[in-house]
Amino acid sequence: MKQENSATIKVAVLDDDRTVCDLISRYLKRDQQFVVGLYSSPHECLEAIGKDPVDIVITDLLMPEMDGISVLKRVKELNPATDVIIITGEADKKAAIQALKQGAYDFFEKPVQADELLETIRRTVRFQGIVRERNKFADQVSYLSKREAHRWGIEGFIGKSPAVKGIVQNVKLLQQARDIAVLIIGESGTGKELVARAIHYGGQRAGRPFVPVNCSAIPSELAESILFGHVRGSFTGATGDKKGCFELADGGTLFLDEIGDMPAALQTKLLRVLEDGMIMPVGGSKEKSVDVRVVAATNADLQARLAAGSFRTDLFYRLSGFKVTIPPLRERTEDIPLLVEHFVSLLSEEMGAHVPEIGEDAMGILKRHAFPGNVRELRNIIERALIESGGKALNARHLHIADVPVRTGGDAAPVSPADMPLNMRQAEMYLVRKAMEQSGDNISAAAKLLGINRTKLYRKLSMVEK
Repeated sequence: MKQENSATIKVAVLDDDRTVCDLISRYLKRDQQFVVGLYSSPHECLEAIGKDPVDIVITDLLMPEMDGISVLKRVKELNPATDVIIITGEADKKAAIQALKQGAYDFFEKPVQADELLETIRRTVRFQGIVRERNKFADQVSYLSKREAHRWGIEGFIGKSPAVKGIVQNVKLLQQARDIAVLIIGESGTGKELVARAIHYGGQRAGRPFVPVNCSAIPSELAESILFGHVRGSFTGATGDKKGCFELADGGTLFLDEIGDMPAALQTKLLRVLEDGMIMPVGGSKEKSVDVRVVAATNADLQARLAAGSFRTDLFYRLSGFKVTIPPLRERTEDIPLLVEHFVSLLSEEMGAHVPEIGEDAMGILKRHAFPGNVRELRNIIERALIESGGKALNARHLHIADVPVRTGGDAAPVSPADMPLNMRQAEMYLVRKAMEQSGDNISAAAKLLGINRTKLYRKLSMVEK
């Protein structure tokens, strides 16, 4: 499917029940901007979108060949920019909520309603457009101007906690050291790449390339070529010489994210480069010299992998010239209000909108949330809230949070209407319970009573059930 114009939206629909595919296709074809591909086999669908990426994948959750969460993960590996919408039955509610936590944009309960589906897809595309603008240069090797270098400098660290102050101090030290290898340790979403970029753009290599590589996303059969390059004819499809990431980063910094997932065979070759600064392209006969600073990052327990023998001890020590540990956001909660204000201001500016106020109810929910996705999750929540608020004040109803705030203890007991709690979260839970009672546990009816869509109600129900 080739994109005919800038407004074309490419959608892949996957369901082992062909009647469901046909029904959704009829819904979508009401709007000429949709180009729809129908698939009953997950493998056929993944193969197709691997060759010709789509904007959105709509997939059933339960299929005999491969479940929807596995499809979601594979789609994100093929193209992180593709959003996934899950279709599920009533009995699969918990699995669907889990899919949201894994990165699904939204989900629907069968039978799918046409208007709701179309509106969600349009909202998804609007969201994609903003994210695409933000990331359009993220995968390119570029020489940053002074303004861009400032963006990735020390000023990028927002917070007042001792942990943030310690990270800033370490970055300042590493900016003065040109060659020392760095290992950054932290959970996914804590800002490991931000630390790596700050080290590079504030240091002596700032005028040379910064090349990011996600080790977990490299296909094993292409890993050596991607890192070290290849010569023409070295394998099928190698129609010309191609530089690898080490050569592209020559004089600058190579950022190896998720280093713990690097295959053992590649670890040996990486160690050699770190030791003597020489690389051998795939199929080549002559080594090349490179001047590259390696900054690695991991969210894995490398000590456990060392003990298991899946990660080389000598490589670990070679990479650990200097360690920087980034604590999760739940361990530095005093930074949350500052981060919220920062992202609201930054993202509003990127969207060309005025900076809205942040309601106390919204800030209260964010301060209590556990943020399993850390700073990245917070940014995504704020970004989506700004889109849905339409420039008005951000309130609790604009927040899409699938997980439960865990730092405030257990859920409160049910309360009577005469004793409505002042606590925002308890009040929401009371209203959700009452709506479910009055609707006879009918999700659609309860959602209408509450004035929200079914997806948001499912999220709130997951909080009640915890």
